[in-house]
Amino acid sequence: MVSSKRPTKKKRPARRKPAAHSEGTADQKKSIPHPWLQAFTSYLRSECHLAENTVAAYGRDIRRFLSWLGNRRIPKLTIQELSAYPAWLQEQEELAPASISRHLVALKMFIRYLQLENVVQENIAELLGSPKLWQRVPHVLSPQMVDQLLTAPQQGDELWRRDRAVLELLYATGARASEAANLKLADVHLDRSFCLCSGKGGKERITPLSAAAIVRIEDYLARERPQLAARSPVQQPWLLLSSRGLRLRRERIWELIKKYAAQIGAPPEVSPHTLRHSFATHLLAGGADLRQVQEMMGHASITTTQVYTHVDPTRLKQVHQSFHPRA
Repeated sequence: MVSSKRPTKKKRPARRKPAAHSEGTADQKKSIPHPWLQAFTSYLRSECHLAENTVAAYGRDIRRFLSWLGNRRIPKLTIQELSAYPAWLQEQEELAPASISRHLVALKMFIRYLQLENVVQENIAELLGSPKLWQRVPHVLSPQMVDQLLTAPQQGDELWRRDRAVLELLYATGARASEAANLKLADVHLDRSFCLCSGKGGKERITPLSAAAIVRIEDYLARERPQLAARSPVQQPWLLLSSRGLRLRRERIWELIKKYAAQIGAPPEVSPHTLRHSFATHLLAGGADLRQVQEMMGHASITTTQVYTHVDPTRLKQVHQSFHPRA
C-alpha cells in the first residue's frame, strides 16, 4: 500500500496562529478523542467550504484513525508504521476499497491541517497509495419495477401522499437523498416544471420535473403538508416534512425506500441511489445525450456519467447498428 514514488518537495505552508480550543462539556470531550479533531472539522467547514455530510464523514474517518493510533504520537510516526493503517482498515475493519480510499483522503487532509498548525513538519500520509478501485456497474431497476415502486405507497399507509411524492421526486430528478431532504419550498417551481437542487460542494443545478411528479407533489402540498407543518412550533421552509413537522431526514428517506422495495419484492440492495442510477440509465436508453444527463445528475466529470452507458446493452447495440458502416 506504500507508493514507491516520493512526492516532489513542496513549499512549506505559512505559519498559522494555533486554533483556539473550546473547553466543552464532559460528554463533548468524550466524543472528541484528539484535541485537534474539533479544530480540523471547523477548518473543513469554514475554510475548505466542504458540505456538512462530507465534514461529518471525514470526522468519522479521523476518529477511526485515532482509534488505530492509540497512544502513539502523530509527529513521531514513520511511514513504515503508517503503512500498516490501510491494511488494518482492510483486515480488521473489513472496509471496501472505496471506503479505504476515502479514509486515506481524510487522513491526508488531516495531516495537511496539522502542517498548517506546525504540529508536524511533513505530510508522510502523501506517500500512502490508495487501493485500486474497480468500476462497478450500478444496480438499476427496470421501468416496470420502477412503476411498481412508485405506486407502492397506498391509501391506508401513514403519509402515503408524501411518500409517493418522495419516490416520484427522486426518480424524476435523479436527486440524491440528501438533496431531496434539503429541498425548500422556494426551490420547487411546479408551474415551470423544475426544481433547484443543491449538490456536492454547494453546487446548484436545475432539474426538470415530470408531469407525474408534479401531480404527486401538488397532492401532497394540498392534502398532507399543511397538517404536518402545523405540528412544528416554527414555520419550516422544507418541502418534505416528517411526521413531527420537521425536515425529513435523508436517513428516513433511505428507510422509506427499503420499506416499499421490500413490499414489491425488489432486491434488498435497492436504495435511494438505485432510483438515481435508474433515472440516468433510462434517460440514456431513451436516447438522451450523455452531456445532458451529466448536467442533470450534477456530475463534475463526464467519466462518472459514462458508467451508465454500460448498464443497458440494448443502447450500445442501437448505437452500433445506427453508426457502424457494416452493421
